[in-house]
Amino acid sequence: MHPPLLSVKALTTTFRTESGVFPAVDSLSFDVAPGEVLGIVGESGSGKSVTALSILGLLPDPPGRIASGSIRFQGREIVGMSKSELRALRGPSIGMIFQEPMTSLNPVFRIGDQIIETIRAHEPVSKAQARQRAIGLLDRVGIAMSERRLDDYPHQLSGGMRQRVMIAIALACSPRLLLADEPTTALDVTIQAQLLDLLRDIQRETNMAVVIITHNMGVIAEFADRVLVMYAGRLAEQGTVDAVFTTPRHPYTQGLLASTPSLEREETRLATIPGVLPQLTETLPGCRFAPRCARRSDACLQSKPPMVDTGQGQLAACFHWDVSAPGAVP
Repeated sequence: MHPPLLSVKALTTTFRTESGVFPAVDSLSFDVAPGEVLGIVGESGSGKSVTALSILGLLPDPPGRIASGSIRFQGREIVGMSKSELRALRGPSIGMIFQEPMTSLNPVFRIGDQIIETIRAHEPVSKAQARQRAIGLLDRVGIAMSERRLDDYPHQLSGGMRQRVMIAIALACSPRLLLADEPTTALDVTIQAQLLDLLRDIQRETNMAVVIITHNMGVIAEFADRVLVMYAGRLAEQGTVDAVFTTPRHPYTQGLLASTPSLEREETRLATIPGVLPQLTETLPGCRFAPRCARRSDACLQSKPPMVDTGQGQLAACFHWDVSAPGAVP
């Protein structure tokens, strides 16, 4: 068995507030194999984007910092790397598609200049050679008249085209791992499907590993091989997409699936998960989902549930994973 391309162990990322220091990611562990597509899903505020920023060393410090844990890429420890080492890692080894292209792209520079800058920052090529590479990248991500579009500014492009430019920048140096943070957010379903097809084709052509971060269970079902379900900074459940979608063990996963529209279920209203995520500053000694959970017990409120192997490598952090909950998805 091949060693993991990315290995995250007991990662805890904290943020300093006026009320103290609190974890946005709490003791998170997972691996990504070469060529694997891993999905990370959860409501906004679950710690998904903070996880990606921690991996790339892009946390705003202060107030954020990695308090403990390990992040190893191809066996090399990322935590504690110098700024120059991190800059060398970003691009050629790990690419990133950020959540909102309109704020991630510089509005006062042409998109071609931004792609060219990325290439020349990591490879000893001339500006003319980098420009030809940039044209090829725009062709690859499906932007028509790529040579002309290279001289456009971000505001001259549609939302879907801007996201394609972000994909081109992320792929400019042929990374081994791509982190895609909500790559289809704020796009209509047709453009979402086109972008997912594009990413899938590129991933298969290059055998690149992908970590896709989303709140959309449909995107995970369509694109990922394996899924992590995060809640309030902690891992709630993980397993293959087939296992998690067929037999979800954690009540939070069951709630997410029950609240997702399905052509196979007849319903007049979608199910909802009562309550809201706890605030970052809320200290809960037990399971963080317990205040919203229909199957909670005293144990859930008093102590953190361990991660339990529920069969076939599927893991769930729940004391009552084998008990059916009201409204659970069968």
